[in-house]
Amino acid sequence: MPSLQPSYLTSLRFDTSELSTIRRIGEARGRQDLFVRQFPEQLDTLRTNAIVESTESSNRIEGVVAAPGRVADLVVRRAEPRTRSEQEIAGYRDALQLIHESHADMRLAQNIVHQLHHMLYRYQPGTGGRWKSADNQIVEREADGTVVRVRFNPTPAVATPQAMADLSTHYHDAIAGSLADPLVLLPLAVLDFLCIHPFADGNGRVGRLLSLLLLYHFDYQVGRYVSLERLIEESRETYYEALARSSRAWHEHTHDAHPWLNYFWGVLIRAYGEFEARVESLKGSKTEQVQAAVARRLGPFGIADLEHDCPGVSRDMVRHVLRQMRAEGRVQVEGHGRGAKWRAGSA
Repeated sequence: MPSLQPSYLTSLRFDTSELSTIRRIGEARGRQDLFVRQFPEQLDTLRTNAIVESTESSNRIEGVVAAPGRVADLVVRRAEPRTRSEQEIAGYRDALQLIHESHADMRLAQNIVHQLHHMLYRYQPGTGGRWKSADNQIVEREADGTVVRVRFNPTPAVATPQAMADLSTHYHDAIAGSLADPLVLLPLAVLDFLCIHPFADGNGRVGRLLSLLLLYHFDYQVGRYVSLERLIEESRETYYEALARSSRAWHEHTHDAHPWLNYFWGVLIRAYGEFEARVESLKGSKTEQVQAAVARRLGPFGIADLEHDCPGVSRDMVRHVLRQMRAEGRVQVEGHGRGAKWRAGSA
């Protein structure tokens, strides 16, 4: 594949800022294991939250949504899907669970990619697990669905099986030959997958699942505790722009992979930063956890936001601390009841 061929990899050059970013992510991985050993029980809540957020965000990026509260029902309580959208959400839930539990046995290969795609559509028999049968395009649309322009022409359908075989072969050869740091090879493999666009639908979701899987293989476990998909959704315009810039001239093997690499690394930096902030909050008392979560909030927030930031702290405790902070003039509240919004600082 273009990005993973030795000639392309050896031509890559990185500036001091990029090399520093790679080192920062590696250092964060080193601290991750210590945190996991110190707070195994408290991190259970982070894991559950991450699965819910990942399932919801990755599908929502593609316009697949469910009624409020239904994603949690589907993921946490394993509710039966009732609509087509819920079927796709439940499929992503199952694929995520498979990766979290069995990643060590899921070496990148065509059958694994097929399996992940099949799981996305397992509640819609006959839909998933097949390469595209017709050529597809990546297009930009208006809000009403009108195509504005063609952003990219992926690999033709007839060439897709060989392209996917080459992708896994070149990836494993590059890893075995230490042709680049894994933090370079992993996002490049995902970039090539997205440029091949091997399925008629679901490519973005499979690409995000592959990102999580490949990170696991090199012990970058932050996606277990912080939703990478949520961070991508929050920066989706940058995500699409980085992908568009790095896919230009991809077929000619003269593309610039740096926009995509820097975006991918940026998501990991944010994820590890969020993970460490949450772990730090676990070290203090419940009051200190809530106070620390308030301090991290830059804009208005609700009680549910603090519950999310403080796993293991009850809603009643969050309310108690907020009331105390309000009496001390450290926060202010706007509105009443469920719609109330809080803000750090005195009125």
